[in-house]
Amino acid sequence: MRVIFMGTPELACVCLRALVAQPELQIVAVVTQPDRPSGRDLKLRASPVKEFAVASSLPVLQPERARQPEFIAELTRLQPDLIAVAAFGRILPKAILDLPRFGCLNVHTSILPKYRGAAPIQWAMLNDEAETGVTIMQMDVGLDTGPILTQEKTPILPEDTAESLHDRLAGMGAELLVKTIPVYVDGKAAPMPQPSKGVSYAPRIKKEDGRIDWKQPARTIWNRVRGLRPWPGAYAYLSPIRRREPGPGGPAGAPREMLKIWEAEVVGEKSGAPGEVLEAGRQGLVVACGKDALRVLTLQREGGKRLAAAQFLAGHSVKAGERLE
Repeated sequence: MRVIFMGTPELACVCLRALVAQPELQIVAVVTQPDRPSGRDLKLRASPVKEFAVASSLPVLQPERARQPEFIAELTRLQPDLIAVAAFGRILPKAILDLPRFGCLNVHTSILPKYRGAAPIQWAMLNDEAETGVTIMQMDVGLDTGPILTQEKTPILPEDTAESLHDRLAGMGAELLVKTIPVYVDGKAAPMPQPSKGVSYAPRIKKEDGRIDWKQPARTIWNRVRGLRPWPGAYAYLSPIRRREPGPGGPAGAPREMLKIWEAEVVGEKSGAPGEVLEAGRQGLVVACGKDALRVLTLQREGGKRLAAAQFLAGHSVKAGERLE
């Protein structure tokens, strides 16, 4: 069976590897987004999917827009039986959706209709969901609105981060896609329309989404730390009590310092204004929240290394009474 694969990040790469390993599938082209500047040096870099495709001697297409007539013409020339999509990052026009005889299948990392959109893993964690999963769906012209073929759930564990959950769901999605394709092609997987109730959305995460609001409950902030790791990361600004001289950080002193929080835990109720540092010692940095408090276990100053709180405090003077904003 002739298959075109569309995807861009590492999650898509896991799915592509699984498809390539199936002898009955012929990957006739891999479609991924154009090389983009990334990293501190902003060098032009290929997507993980392109890197794997090139290493595997698979033909690669990188259209700027999915609606480009020359791109659609090239797909038509390839005569695909099926298009498999995973985190491609583009909505496909009807001209492409109607092209393969078996249509287009998408791997989506949520239990649809929950969390339609670009960032379902992060939003499931931010919203304190107990479980999430993967959905294999037929694609239509909407945003993750097509009929469901198969789904598989997994619990969101206390030790999970968006990174660990991503890796687990990538493996689940790849395995489920490989299992679903032959059943679907044989007509044994009946597409089910998505329920009209329970629809929610997962918009793209922005850097500013990582900013911590200490007026929120500690559990909400803990979920932000976990759910936005590694990018953009949960962060706050330290406002010291004592400042050496007037400056932009406040009426009397040094500018605020941005701290990225990598690991934390909720601790019992403690008295203090939201954002106030209650303890700073071997056991970490305890910060008052709108409800309960958060113990910061691992953190990083801007431009510095990621450190355990005890190591960080050995080299940085942070005292009880100072504030994180």
